[in-house]
Amino acid sequence: MTAVNKGFDPQLVQEYREKMKKKSRNYMIVESEDKSDDYVNFYFIGMYEGKEVIYDAVIFTLRLHHNSELYEIAEHRAAQHFPEYKQIKYEEDENGDLAALDDLEEEIGLYMAEVIMELEEEGEVKVKEHVEIDLHIDFGIGLDVALNVDKITPEVISRFVKDYNEDTLELDETLYSFQLEEENEKVI
Repeated sequence: MTAVNKGFDPQLVQEYREKMKKKSRNYMIVESEDKSDDYVNFYFIGMYEGKEVIYDAVIFTLRLHHNSELYEIAEHRAAQHFPEYKQIKYEEDENGDLAALDDLEEEIGLYMAEVIMELEEEGEVKVKEHVEIDLHIDFGIGLDVALNVDKITPEVISRFVKDYNEDTLELDETLYSFQLEEENEKVI
């Protein structure tokens, strides 16, 4: 027995449309801890194979996509280099500060940082704008969207939804590589 995908339910589509209209937007933000200037999860209504559907989309900057790719490669190499590798889990102590890593975790973290720096120096990881469709989610249709913008703003989301729905979206095929930003701390 296959479950019915509620994202195609005309009544639910209409409810979402009304919620968006109340906010004068063509999308609806999904509030989450992950939301940032670089990453936003949102819903919008569009067409798929002649039917209205709710799209469950995440949109992120190319910089974040690049950084994620670097991290994924570094994590993979660390797993190959350290037979006892386990993913580093950062935990907070009772004061809300990050708890100290054990010696192995610290060694793995340093190794991963070196791998990332090497990859950056060599410009080995390149990313481009893309839209990936996922038809196998429980609600609506999933979209992963990477755009070459400095940050994800309401205007960026609104323009994406409009262009996607009007089939006028033009993605930049240029391959990009980024450098991790280092925060310069001022000592006073």
